[in-house]
Amino acid sequence: MLPYDQLAALASVVRTGSFERAAERLHVTPSAVSQRLKLLEERLGAVLVIRGQPCTATAAGARLCRHAEEVALLERTLEAELGAALAGQHSATLRIAVNADSLATWFVDAMAQVEDLLFDLVLDDQDHSADWLRRGEVSAAVSAQGGAIQGCSSRPLGALRYVATASPSFAARWFSKGVDEAALAKAPCLQFNTKDALQRQWVTRLLGHSLDMPCHWLPATHAFIEAALAGLGWGLNPLSLVATHLRSGALVELVPKTALDIPLYWQTTRALETAIEDVSAAVRSAAGRHLVQPGRPNPRGPQF
Repeated sequence: MLPYDQLAALASVVRTGSFERAAERLHVTPSAVSQRLKLLEERLGAVLVIRGQPCTATAAGARLCRHAEEVALLERTLEAELGAALAGQHSATLRIAVNADSLATWFVDAMAQVEDLLFDLVLDDQDHSADWLRRGEVSAAVSAQGGAIQGCSSRPLGALRYVATASPSFAARWFSKGVDEAALAKAPCLQFNTKDALQRQWVTRLLGHSLDMPCHWLPATHAFIEAALAGLGWGLNPLSLVATHLRSGALVELVPKTALDIPLYWQTTRALETAIEDVSAAVRSAAGRHLVQPGRPNPRGPQF
């Protein structure tokens, strides 16, 4: 068995980025943290931390940090069952991969329902967030991939609805003759990053084939909306974030009734299902309130 105090020293150094802050967190001296980490490295015969500003974990160190976090999550469940806190234990941390649009629209609501747990969120596109689970770098993920990853469970959450929007002046300038292939090939669109396929997906469904388009790159959800309002370009925005702007006329939908629904799934490491059961329940509850659910009336009519 690996000594808890040595694992805690490693996890604290990596989490805080320095031996001094780790010592403050563990209520020991920096030399004690250094000694514990040295003993763990000698025991395993591997370097676990790259000393620097900040300190970072090696591959072996990162794997041990994940083990320490998993142990803390399991002990959190044990505390609840025993009705007593385990001496010397810090709040457990759950690392989750989530897409930026979910974080901006509904995921914080889920986090706020969970007590006695810290969150460490990794942002990635919904089509790629599950890759973090495959690599074992997170314990859960909000993903557009429905099939369960090996060793994980997958549950549907509903769909995040997007609409293609632009400012009235932008639409008048670039789409005065309609939203067709010629106009889309010239009008600047907004793209989150190289993984963002929403604009291409919407255009492909509209035209029946893909299209090369000029793009502005804006890796932030709210920057997308601000850029659309400013007339910089057109882009797919979550309906919940732009509904007010659509009602006021500050933004217009490029092609009415062509909303794009992206199904989302909650993928969790099977070994930790019981330990994070309250988190999963909160995620499903928040998704039920904010995402489009099968069988519910569609407030905006047909969509792709």
